[in-house]
Amino acid sequence: MSAAAIFLAGLVLGALALIVPLLRSRRFAERLQEDRQHFALDRQRVIDFMHLMSEALGEGLTLQELRQRIVHASLLCTGGLSACMFEKTDSGQMRSIAVEGLFPPHRPLTDAMKSLLTTRARFIEQVLRSEEFPVGEGIVGRVALTGRAELVVDAAADPRIVRHDDPALAIRSVIAVPLVFRERFFGVLAVANRADDQPFTPVEASLLESLAEQAALALHNAEFLNLQIEKSQMDLDLSVARGIQQMLLPRQTEQRAGLELDARYRPAQKIGGDFFDAIDLPGGRLGVAVADVSGKGIPASLLMAITRTALRHIAPRHESPARVLAELNRSVAPDIQGGLYVTMIYAVIDPGRDTVTFARAGHELPLFVRKDPASGQVRAGFVGSDGMPVGMVPDEMFREAIADTTETFFPGDALVLYTDGVTEAPNEEDREFSGARLADAGRQLHGRSAREFNDGLLEAVRRFAGETSQHDDLTLVTVRRV
Repeated sequence: MSAAAIFLAGLVLGALALIVPLLRSRRFAERLQEDRQHFALDRQRVIDFMHLMSEALGEGLTLQELRQRIVHASLLCTGGLSACMFEKTDSGQMRSIAVEGLFPPHRPLTDAMKSLLTTRARFIEQVLRSEEFPVGEGIVGRVALTGRAELVVDAAADPRIVRHDDPALAIRSVIAVPLVFRERFFGVLAVANRADDQPFTPVEASLLESLAEQAALALHNAEFLNLQIEKSQMDLDLSVARGIQQMLLPRQTEQRAGLELDARYRPAQKIGGDFFDAIDLPGGRLGVAVADVSGKGIPASLLMAITRTALRHIAPRHESPARVLAELNRSVAPDIQGGLYVTMIYAVIDPGRDTVTFARAGHELPLFVRKDPASGQVRAGFVGSDGMPVGMVPDEMFREAIADTTETFFPGDALVLYTDGVTEAPNEEDREFSGARLADAGRQLHGRSAREFNDGLLEAVRRFAGETSQHDDLTLVTVRRV
């Protein structure tokens, strides 16, 4: 090689030595710029997704509408053709709860199903909603089992992917991610097939995981918000029901010729199942009822209202309390459902005859507090009678069990009617107040007005219970001859 050729070659090599690093540096810069653009795009996708979720909550969407919004947003952010959200049922199975696009069913279609494929999207959605599969089965089941995201780049090579005959249901690539917030599992979100026919990348899988975290947060917030709305509505309903219930109850203290009546009512919840009533009857008599509806809350309060209305309609028609309760049972028993029943005591006080006649439908025994005219000692005792709760047994059996009992009722005597919220009030040692303590307190309070008598009884219960909260509705009615 001539000297000139060697010199020329040296110049070329020197130039290349200068140009190649420059080219590599430019490609690096371009690649760095591309990575920055991808990062910015991914960051914007996450921000857009968070914005979509915030808007969804602000719009007051239902939980199902929010799920559908999440599925739709996952397609916008990943470029997928179809997406589906799955949840775990109480029986431990996975099922679809929201879908968009022709997301392939988890299991092969039967021949009968294939013949209906003309409806496409709507039919596939129905199939997805109807099929259930165990946790651990397939890609979705695996994600639900492990709590880790799955990326399938080449679905054709993955044996867990179902092969459908219909080309429209073929899976080329899929991402499945868990929806978890603070260890609360909301389900699995899966996206299938990119719109450009390219497989999903690890970057897109990571992006969908980030989006799933935001989606789970949105689901948590929606769940919490719905619970708050339901609670507010329930509080409003309970307040209205409580107001109606209070209107149904008579005045707590009443005076009649020859009688003092004082009544106290303390529900354990906002509304209760206890009730009392005082009914003016012909001949200067007074009907007094105390009842306890089994159960708590709105069902018990509704049954209380029905029973009280029926009692007021029936009571004036009969002199016998037993006949009143028998007709009451026949009247309201068909309306009592769900294992509810009513215990009741109904007493008719006749000052003109110095008597109290009562019938007891499975209720607490009445307490009479009176002074023995012979010895001058104050005695407090319970008087028993037979009877079954209203609504518990057939009409014929109820009539055979119920009976009237008549006791004398002289000036100075007191009749105490109550519910088991009084005698069964617990203390800190889980002991009950009991009928014996009620009788002892009544004996010590003899001679006081009906109002003072009840004040003393309730104070005795309060001292016994101490700091223990009230567990049951409490009703206390005292009628005193004056």
